[in-house]
Amino acid sequence: MNKIIIKIKLILTVLLFNSCSDKFNDKDNLVFRYNEHKNISSLDPAFAKDNADIWVINQLFNGLVEMDKDLNIIPSIAKSWTISEDGKTYSFNLKTDIKFHKHVLLNDRKVIANDFTYSFDRILDKRLASPGAWVLDKVKDYQAVNDSVFKIELNEPFNAFLGILSMKYCSVVPKEIVEHYGNDFRKNPIGTGPFKFKRWEENIKLVLRKNENYFEKDESGNPLPYLEAIAVSFIPEKQSEFLEFIQSNLDFISGLDDSYKDEILNTNGTLSNKYSKSVNVVRAPYLNTEYLGFYNESTNSTVKSKLIRKAINYGFDRNKMIKFLRNGIGVNANSGFIPDGLPGYSKKAYYKYNPELAKKLVSDYIDKSGDKNPTLKLTTTSNYLVFCEFIQKEIEKIGITIIVDVIPPSSLKEAKANGKLDFFRASWVADYPDAQNYLSLYYSKNFAPLGPNYTHFSNEIYDKLYEESLGETKQLEKELLYKKMDSIIMEESTIVPLFYDEVIRFTHKNIFNLGVNPINILDLRKVTKN
Repeated sequence: MNKIIIKIKLILTVLLFNSCSDKFNDKDNLVFRYNEHKNISSLDPAFAKDNADIWVINQLFNGLVEMDKDLNIIPSIAKSWTISEDGKTYSFNLKTDIKFHKHVLLNDRKVIANDFTYSFDRILDKRLASPGAWVLDKVKDYQAVNDSVFKIELNEPFNAFLGILSMKYCSVVPKEIVEHYGNDFRKNPIGTGPFKFKRWEENIKLVLRKNENYFEKDESGNPLPYLEAIAVSFIPEKQSEFLEFIQSNLDFISGLDDSYKDEILNTNGTLSNKYSKSVNVVRAPYLNTEYLGFYNESTNSTVKSKLIRKAINYGFDRNKMIKFLRNGIGVNANSGFIPDGLPGYSKKAYYKYNPELAKKLVSDYIDKSGDKNPTLKLTTTSNYLVFCEFIQKEIEKIGITIIVDVIPPSSLKEAKANGKLDFFRASWVADYPDAQNYLSLYYSKNFAPLGPNYTHFSNEIYDKLYEESLGETKQLEKELLYKKMDSIIMEESTIVPLFYDEVIRFTHKNIFNLGVNPINILDLRKVTKN
């Protein structure tokens, strides 16, 4: 009966999405439709910590700078900038013709430097509890010199700082609107981006419309964006999402799910003949590490045991998992947490598949603790259930019982951030092109929910190396520090790295210029739909 009710709800959701009151009529070919199977929690850039939120927020907001498809830092609202000789002071010259989206309280108001002062103050406001507050940890002071110059002073040189400023946390927001809506700004966003907010029925549909006053133009001087609108649905099941895509109700899908991977891809990662004439596929390296995390402040002695954590790392074949569960999409992640492509990546294999060693580690744990049946509960979402079940069966062979608990993505996100899970599936996508971004997850001052340290890992030597790396300007020295930190994470086995992901996107043949990038940001400014 429950399955019937779920199917009825799904059908009603799809019907409502396809027949909602936002009618695009003759401009339907200019509407880009995609599905977000996770719930979007907020449209406020101060809370832009997950891809589901970031994809939409990227259409609505701009910051001082942004990253291009090759991860180079380029201007956005800032037209240029200078950096002092000591590397501590950044002066940004702002474009003077950028307007916030239209609103009765703004009256065509232009962005000025003081808007960034307010936006940064807001990120740091402890009452807001923004998970992005850590991005300004290195900032000593900031101020609006005048309407068109914004200056930031750092405590010490930090060569990844421009990359941090490209994160959506650092987007500019208008004080008048934020104070008017208060907490409801999350669902009434006003920014400067290529699209403006139209309406949002949570878990059902979200609509953005073209910003007619957007400041960017293409190479020929034509105004961006080309699309008229964006429509986002919230179908929770990936298989249903795939069916909507095949029926042309969605324009693209991202990622690979077990429910349809064998339908659309051959075992070597190429499109099957059935879809080769109607679908395009794009693959590229993705700065994303998929992993399992242990909560270091757990009261469960099994979770706290380094012997057990190491045994799990040795106890399953990552290459086999990628080949059979992902059709070859992805790279074995036994070389650490930092993915290939970033300075600091080590080719050293820390945990090659070794079931005999894994069994010995479990035996040593049993002898030491007296616990004859080491058991852990691994919490995941339905989209990653197949991976967790694979690991569960492999780890059972070495003497560890893993109970797999499946919860909704939103519940996993909340529980992980608040230390409610002993053992959980997670992933980390680079916010900016520097390995410091990955290593910040294990700095003791970044404990979640106010920072990205979900494992609550704490190590004095690690912290000292991390702090030393922040002020290191010599590239080779910095990479050496990164490798030392990564080796500590692996030695302590606070995580189980699974694989370094690849971006994979499927579109219909009538979608052009969608492109792909190593951090999987969705950029729709130059997308056309024929």
